[in-house]
Amino acid sequence: MSDFFLRLVVAGAVVMLATMRLGSAAEASLQVTIDLRGGPVSAFVPSAALGAGVDGHSRGDAAAIYRSTTLRAMRSVGLLPLSYRLRTELGIEAWHWNPRGRWSDQRRAQGYWTSDDRLGTPILASFGYRLPRRGNTIDQAENDGYSRLADGDPNSFWKSNPYLDRRYTGEDNDRHPQWLIADLGQPQPVNALRIRWGNPYAVRYTVQYWEGEDPRDPDEYPKGRWQDFPAGAVSEGRGGDPLLRLGAEPVPVRFLRVLLEQGSGTAPPGAQDPRDALGYAVREIAIGILDSDDQLRDVVRHAPDRDRQTRFFVSSTDPWHRASDLDPHVEQPGIDRVFASGLTRGLPMLMSVGALYDTPDNAAALLRYLRRRGYLTPRIEIGEEPDGQYAAPEDYGALYLQVADALRAVDLTVVVGGASLQSFQAANGSAMMAWSGTAVAPDQSWLHRLLNYWRERGRLADLGFLSFEWYPFDEVCAPAVDALLQGPALLSEAVAHLYAQGLPRGTPLIITEYGYSAFSAQEEVDLPGALFNADVVGTFLGLGGQAAYLYGLEPTPLYRESTHCDNWGNNTLFLSDDQRRILARTATYHGTTLLNRHWLGNPDQAHQVYPARVEGGQPDQVWPLTAYALYRPDGRWALLLVNKDPLRAWSVAPRFAGSAEVVAPLRGPADLYQFSAVQYRWQAAGERGRPLRSLPPRHSMLSGDAPLQIDLPPWSLTVVQGEGPQPSPPPDTAH
Repeated sequence: MSDFFLRLVVAGAVVMLATMRLGSAAEASLQVTIDLRGGPVSAFVPSAALGAGVDGHSRGDAAAIYRSTTLRAMRSVGLLPLSYRLRTELGIEAWHWNPRGRWSDQRRAQGYWTSDDRLGTPILASFGYRLPRRGNTIDQAENDGYSRLADGDPNSFWKSNPYLDRRYTGEDNDRHPQWLIADLGQPQPVNALRIRWGNPYAVRYTVQYWEGEDPRDPDEYPKGRWQDFPAGAVSEGRGGDPLLRLGAEPVPVRFLRVLLEQGSGTAPPGAQDPRDALGYAVREIAIGILDSDDQLRDVVRHAPDRDRQTRFFVSSTDPWHRASDLDPHVEQPGIDRVFASGLTRGLPMLMSVGALYDTPDNAAALLRYLRRRGYLTPRIEIGEEPDGQYAAPEDYGALYLQVADALRAVDLTVVVGGASLQSFQAANGSAMMAWSGTAVAPDQSWLHRLLNYWRERGRLADLGFLSFEWYPFDEVCAPAVDALLQGPALLSEAVAHLYAQGLPRGTPLIITEYGYSAFSAQEEVDLPGALFNADVVGTFLGLGGQAAYLYGLEPTPLYRESTHCDNWGNNTLFLSDDQRRILARTATYHGTTLLNRHWLGNPDQAHQVYPARVEGGQPDQVWPLTAYALYRPDGRWALLLVNKDPLRAWSVAPRFAGSAEVVAPLRGPADLYQFSAVQYRWQAAGERGRPLRSLPPRHSMLSGDAPLQIDLPPWSLTVVQGEGPQPSPPPDTAH
């Protein structure tokens, strides 16, 4: 056992003992009750409900990943539907889904891009283009760009998204104020700032500072509010390079916001595109205090480098770009390459289009191309993680509706949804720091405001499904045991929060990505990852979720992201080298195939989900076990059992609770499949970590008519297929 693995086990056992009352050795035999009395809680068809995602990667990776031998391995997992993830949307880039296309300013190869929707040479790879009018210092992808607000270049500038102007939204611009935020790193005395405006500039704007709790980033939900500087309101701005005195006395400020409320509508000299005159443009900003000679002592660090410049955050970004802005490091797999790979199995694929950093025309062109090719893409997800990119919900909502209208102009039957939520907030009226105080309505949570915006516009029905990502554990140095114990309850609470924030009941729910953490960790390639993923599937299907897409289908090397512990891992089913050649199958691979091949029956027929609970000892006892029961289309019962105790085996006796308190046991003959440390063991060795053994689940038979007693090894997955009562016919809830 590796030192790291041993540390996890010991620390996890301490946490588990502190957070739950484990039974004594005599109480190690428990009961699992499958409750038939209320009928099934949901039903699903595996070929529609359980899938995987493909994503953008480094340049050249598509050709490496989509090799025939690798594709055979990826298909062997048995995850059927596919979701296309859009890394360019996370990297503040416009997506040229077809390298062929047309610029709005074709002569100078710049402007707003629309890919060619005509059929031609198959698209094997597609690319992202960095936005030269970028305002955010950091992004959610490679994070190798920088803000033009503090790059020290007076010729560059940030510009807000013109598609948030009334010309495109059809509503007053007061509904979509824009803003820029400077993070000075620590409180600094401030009583003045200088804004070097571009065109269009702000006629009316207000300079504010954050008063309240001190968060790490503006995408958090601290207690506090934006406070206007005493002389921070400007009502007759004229552009140029004005020095604004904000008050007589300096105020200690870490976060400063310029709230942009009315634009000039002026375009740069020679501009011909009407979008050039919409929104706001700022070339550079300086912040600080005035000295005795009324000279500004600027505390902003100006540099064309993410690590050296003062961090800036903005409300939106103009998707204008040039041919020279091609990102040489990132690519998306080509549409035709994905469909030719066999990964879709002829089933519908969930497609994605950009919203924050792309145009409705480009999205419509993609749908026309898909329809001309005859590809099955009935659902399209609009945007990716807008709540994690500082966008106000009303701004995303307006862009979403424009894209939805453009898509439906191509195909009235297409189902659109979003927003691939990154995080969940309790329904207590909390507001993200970045856009706090910017809505007509009182500050509320992101989803609440988004739904209210659509409801007020009479467009709530345009949400054909709600999508979110599920990576609940950011603290990858913390013991795995406590995280595993919390997993099912966290997911149940997250879904409950969606409804508490106003999501209409009956809205289809889709998890477009899930994994142990969004950050690299050993748990993802070790047994805890397999246990966690099984809990996600069982819990979500029991909650009535429509589809869940596992992230990590593509072979990936190990990475380390934490600076606090030597923790190497990745969300992947296949450990690979840097050339994406498969080196080993991870625990997640074996755990996923266990579910697909043995827990599930015919993938094209409905499975009924019945509640299953672990019982024994006192009524309020908390056990490190979870159970998920299916009545399969072949007439057999399949019970998935997850033992999250890293040190101890448990024994369970499955039984059914029927009407009139009749209890019947699950009986043999039964098939038993188990995956545990007997089949899999990880050897931590930094970037050279490998499984010492990686074997498929073990199969055995339990014969006879006697009630079944099943032993569950420590940290294990078990599936038992047995005989039991025949339930009522399936409901009309199968997807």
